[in-house]
Amino acid sequence: MIRAAVLPAVGSPLEITGIELPEPGPGQVRIRLAAAGVCHSDLSLSNGTMRVPVPAVLGHEGAGTVVSVGEGVTHVAPGDGVVLNWAPSCGTCRPCTLGEVWLCVNALAGSANVYARTEDGTELHPGLNVAAFAEETVVAANCVLPVPDGVPLTDAALLGCAVLTGWGAVHHSARVREGETVAVFGVGGVGLATLQAARIAGASTIVAVDVSPEKEALARAAGATEYVVASDATAKDIRKLTGGHGVDVSVECVGRAATIRAAWDATRRGGRTTVVGIGGKEQQVTFHALEIFHWGRTLSGCVYGNSDPAKDLPVLAEHIRAGRLDLSALVTERITLEGIPGAFDNMLAGKGGRALVVF
Repeated sequence: MIRAAVLPAVGSPLEITGIELPEPGPGQVRIRLAAAGVCHSDLSLSNGTMRVPVPAVLGHEGAGTVVSVGEGVTHVAPGDGVVLNWAPSCGTCRPCTLGEVWLCVNALAGSANVYARTEDGTELHPGLNVAAFAEETVVAANCVLPVPDGVPLTDAALLGCAVLTGWGAVHHSARVREGETVAVFGVGGVGLATLQAARIAGASTIVAVDVSPEKEALARAAGATEYVVASDATAKDIRKLTGGHGVDVSVECVGRAATIRAAWDATRRGGRTTVVGIGGKEQQVTFHALEIFHWGRTLSGCVYGNSDPAKDLPVLAEHIRAGRLDLSALVTERITLEGIPGAFDNMLAGKGGRALVVF
């Protein structure tokens, strides 16, 4: 019996309760969590913006230590530190064969499985495959990757979503080049990772945008050279900071129609706008045909940073060991399982960076 944060139904508050977790079967791994990040996607799952089978244990950004492995698992062993990969690629679907593993059509198939039960026998699903909001979890073997040497286990949790997403948005989706100008909309966990990635890429001017004036110091510490408090004039303010042209690249990390539109408007003619934020179907963004032609901008979505975790984690680890990438700087609050609802409230209020559940 272990403690976990259970979502009993969409729109219901999380319940911190005991659950019964089985031993790993063939091709499975049992992990004792060291830490789990509280991501906006978890909030989106709890309120129904994104759908997963319920009741479920949420949490998809985590790291921990292998407790035991099932038959056939050879790439990790008990005692190993691992990062959870919530979107493992199947390797055989069309996107996977094209090398676009972040678009794997089978990546979330495991979320439909029953992986544990409550004390009264209620069946539980693993939210986004890995159910990291728990003291321990059992996952498919392809959902774990060894923690790279030199990366603290607790900090490594952030590699599982925020850092891969922010890094990939800059280096894989937008393909920021040295000397280019970048605007990052939203200074939460992913936004902070995006700012660090833009700095590492050698961006000249890096503009951070957020509704909260209190986040300026946090943004500048991550690499922002300019800070803009979001308003109806955000795009104009950014153009003023870039010689009237707009930035070469805008990265939207919020998922709201108004923010996506502002990111597009702040991008120079011929520039690139990358949308990382996950919004609901009610967030409708409109463009007219003439502006699409005239501005010649590229607007693209970005899933999980368009990353391949197996290839990107070693690259990120090298930046961490060299001191260029600071994982702990993303964390503004360290909490227990009981603190997750409060972390959700802070996200809704636009407060802080990443909240990290430490076990």
